[in-house]
Amino acid sequence: MIQTRKEDGICTIELNRPEKKNALTAAMYQALADALHDAGQDEKISVILLAGTEDAFTAGNDLQDFIDHPPVYPHSPVFYFMQQLSHAAKPVVAAVCGPAIGIGTTMLLHCDLVYAAADARFGMPFTQLGLCPEFASTLLVPRIAGYRRAAEKLLLGDVFDAQEAREMGLINKILPAEHVLHYAHAQAARLASMPAPSLRLTKGLMKEADRAAINDRIAEESKYFSEMLNAPAARQAILRFLQKK
Repeated sequence: MIQTRKEDGICTIELNRPEKKNALTAAMYQALADALHDAGQDEKISVILLAGTEDAFTAGNDLQDFIDHPPVYPHSPVFYFMQQLSHAAKPVVAAVCGPAIGIGTTMLLHCDLVYAAADARFGMPFTQLGLCPEFASTLLVPRIAGYRRAAEKLLLGDVFDAQEAREMGLINKILPAEHVLHYAHAQAARLASMPAPSLRLTKGLMKEADRAAINDRIAEESKYFSEMLNAPAARQAILRFLQKK
């Protein structure tokens, strides 16, 4: 369900569970975290490329798996994945088609370049599920998009399209779905052709000012998220969602 390949300085990590729109389970989070860690340690790799399928980046968490195996901060695979992505020293490029919901949107906040299809859809519906946002999104979305727009996206949790995502500063460019992965790979190849130490240092300098605040917010959100996931309000909201499906 997580496929990894390395070629010409690029480690491509693909979500491949098309029958579930790449909804993420605990096992998939562990595989993603391990792949990111391995790419970070591999001296032959300069750039990481994250992608889903042409129909979906990810529909978010597999809610049944979340109910069956609720994550407990800080020892669950999802938190290990969050740590690996937010601390990645090498540039991370994302190729997004179709839905990028929940974690599918918030993980993009920690990528360096994001290219999306015209049919891409984004959303952070945590409040609708009786949860709080994750992955420092309560810090980063207001910084990227401004408070009013962030409040709309995080409080109401409505789905928004690629055009609005670009206006917000969440993505770099909109492309036809069939061209997204090719374009993202070409940009990753451009990065991989450059001196790797320069890439890592430049990214590190851009990220350094916010690093402590991001780490603190991830820890704070994760603590509340774990607590709320086991509360009756979230359990009932998630069960209602599953029954609708």
